[in-house]
Amino acid sequence: MVKKCGFGTAEIETLWEEVRELSLGTSTEVERLNSPPSPVEFLRNYVAPNKPCIISNALDHWPALSLWSSDDYLCQALESAEVSVHLTPNGRADSLVPHPADSSSLCFASAHVERMSFPDAFRLISDSEKSENVVAYAQQQNDCFRTEYSVLGSDCDTHIDWASEALGCLPEAVNLWIGNNRSETSFHKDHYENLYAVVSGEKHFLLLPPTDVHRMYIRPYPAANYSYSQDTGEFNLELDDPIRHVPWCSVNPYPPKGREEKEHNEFPLYFNGPKPFQCTVKAGEMLYLPSMWFHYVKQSPRTIAVNYWYDMQFEMKYAYFNFLQSINPIA
Repeated sequence: MVKKCGFGTAEIETLWEEVRELSLGTSTEVERLNSPPSPVEFLRNYVAPNKPCIISNALDHWPALSLWSSDDYLCQALESAEVSVHLTPNGRADSLVPHPADSSSLCFASAHVERMSFPDAFRLISDSEKSENVVAYAQQQNDCFRTEYSVLGSDCDTHIDWASEALGCLPEAVNLWIGNNRSETSFHKDHYENLYAVVSGEKHFLLLPPTDVHRMYIRPYPAANYSYSQDTGEFNLELDDPIRHVPWCSVNPYPPKGREEKEHNEFPLYFNGPKPFQCTVKAGEMLYLPSMWFHYVKQSPRTIAVNYWYDMQFEMKYAYFNFLQSINPIA
């Protein structure tokens, strides 16, 4: 018989502190580089220790930096393109919302996805900054930049050369994101090394390392999907049939007014633990977001970004994370 190890919150809290002290630093600010690193520097100083950084002057040669500031340019270049737009009533796609049959519990809601011409999509994203009924966000992922937006391919790099050399591969997916200040992304993690380049606007990130997994209170939630009627302008939220559950982070770092005390009491490991790393990535800057890091994202005002997903190496850090995630600390 295998005897379970006894880990309590004190041991877990020590791990949080030591990771920061030994590898990430005690500041909550993300390190900034004035220019792109060499492949060796990137691998040694950031990828290997699983440490984020912001790189300035990495996009200076991109035509997109000047061209995409023109709405007319984008709408003319993509005049005949059909793209996928994600619609929600509140700007929170892939997030926890009240259960449609029981408002005292939560479900994991995915956005309604509508296919439309890019000019219509762009107009809807811009208009929904002030709309009370619908928030539109171009966030299709699945390599959408090289498929739906391929006509813009020459405006950006096909890959990040110093990152590709360091990681020994080309990006598995390149995605375009267009959203407004009402769009936000709840805490989650990705199994990719992420190079996130902001072309216009600003992205605001809260970041937590993989070792802080227990602070996220990952729990299974029933999956649901929004449907949207163009005729009535109304949303309907329906549970998946058959019912399935999605493991998702329970923490909202910005609780709604009136719920602050309840959220703080329900998720003390998050609110009473070390502060998240935070950063704002401005136009012309690139964030290296390491694999398995938890991130929460907002943007302002209307923001356009391109990200490159490189497949992570499923090596020891992945084994460490899985082991840590399997531990149930004693509260």
